[in-house]
Amino acid sequence: MGSLDAARAAYARLAWAEAFALFVVVDEAGGLAPPDLELAARAADLAGHDAAAVGFWTRAVHACERDGDAEQAAHCAFWLGMLLMQRGELAPAAGWWARAGRLLEEGRIESVVTGYLLIPDALQGLWAGDASSAHPRFVEVLRAAERFGDVDLITLGRLGVGQSLLALGRSTEGIASLDDAMVSVVTGEVSPLIAGIVYCSVIDVCYRMLDLRRAREWTAALTSWCESQPELVPFRGQCMIHRAALMRLAGAWADAEDEAERAYGHLNRPPAHPAIADAIYERGELHRLRGEFADAEAAYREASERGREPQPGLALLRLAQAEPAAAEAAIRRIVAEQQLGSERARLLAAFVEIMLAIGDAAAARAAAAELSDLASDISAPYLDAIAAYSLGASALGDGDALAAIGPLRHAWNVWCALETPYEAARARVLIGVACRLVGDDDTAAMEFDMARATFADLGAAPDLARLDALATTADRTGRAGLTGREIEVLELIAAGRTNRQIAEALVISEKTVARHVSNIFVKLDVSTRAAATAYAFKHHLA
Repeated sequence: MGSLDAARAAYARLAWAEAFALFVVVDEAGGLAPPDLELAARAADLAGHDAAAVGFWTRAVHACERDGDAEQAAHCAFWLGMLLMQRGELAPAAGWWARAGRLLEEGRIESVVTGYLLIPDALQGLWAGDASSAHPRFVEVLRAAERFGDVDLITLGRLGVGQSLLALGRSTEGIASLDDAMVSVVTGEVSPLIAGIVYCSVIDVCYRMLDLRRAREWTAALTSWCESQPELVPFRGQCMIHRAALMRLAGAWADAEDEAERAYGHLNRPPAHPAIADAIYERGELHRLRGEFADAEAAYREASERGREPQPGLALLRLAQAEPAAAEAAIRRIVAEQQLGSERARLLAAFVEIMLAIGDAAAARAAAAELSDLASDISAPYLDAIAAYSLGASALGDGDALAAIGPLRHAWNVWCALETPYEAARARVLIGVACRLVGDDDTAAMEFDMARATFADLGAAPDLARLDALATTADRTGRAGLTGREIEVLELIAAGRTNRQIAEALVISEKTVARHVSNIFVKLDVSTRAAATAYAFKHHLA
């Protein structure tokens, strides 16, 4: 078999590095014709040789122009522009797209390439947050693709339509369009480059939407696809990042760290891929959860330097470091900036936690209600559990333990079904707090014990410390079962403060103070502020 036939055969076997090397040999010996220049460009791209791919695509454009094949020259110019865009070279990319358009216009050519050339403008609209303009452009892409029967472009069109529909809040339609695109990918209907683009894009959307089931299924499919092509370089790093995040959620923190490190090493090959920032952020999350705060901060800072917003991880880190003012400022800023539903949901969950920690029950309650609305719009069990957990936590912040138990139990059940042990254990902690508030100390102790075992298995040192603090509070308050917040209110009652003065001192509403006072009276079995004051002094709580 000649070298050119061997190169084509390697390409057909998806042996990208081998194909690239063989095409180079043939090219050096006597040059490649336009069709083989295009294959060499794709092989170079998939083998991770970006610069060589740019060279082959450029030569393919010029060769097609010399041969008078304006349509194929425009097609090659489009893909050259896409590769340059991925490398961050936007001005040259725009130049090649402009040339492609000119070639078609001058030749008065009606071609599927016209549909491909609609993609850059549609993507720019989507990335700029202008989904209302991106959606009709992607619809036009899809129509052009269907007109010419181009499966690759049909799949890209469905991907873009799905992404823009999700950005417009039309979740059901958006997910259906993405699933449709994925069917073409998993059945092998599209070319490898298109398959990789769609795999990574859809999984990223599912993860950011907190659709854990879809994210797991598509990541498993992507993993198999990558393993079938050992010489594939693009897409493998992104696959590792998604795997690391899913491993973390599944409680396999050591494996998640190893996978994040592998992703970092893979993506850090010059020139470093922008997705490396996500690998670094994932590493920061693991450090924070284990209480390795210095390492977590370093990771968040590096992720930020690489272009990745380090929130909400950094804000939650500040809260864990007992810097509530810094946590509050950071989370309020990013929540005000981020308006997209799925991304906002992740931020709102952290917002609720931080607002409750600083005593702003009203803000936590409002954010929990918004999360509940988002969960109704986006059908994803994991997000539904986050919303329920936030509602339960907010009810506890308001002192209404009975109202908190139902949502917290629901969150725990969903997280158990999704096999996310850390989140399930956090729900058990709050269930225990709620049970203790209503006097069910036995159930509270069992919930705390189960949560403690999970945190210990995971190595979640900060959560173990918080749980120990809760136990200390329980010992301090005896069978009365007062919470830390109720002790603060009792201290102020004993100091002679009115409800309004207590509200101002603790930065909470008078309504919340009244509820705390009522709970304190019930737990202490007293009916007056004087009796509560006497109890406080007798038990050294004032």
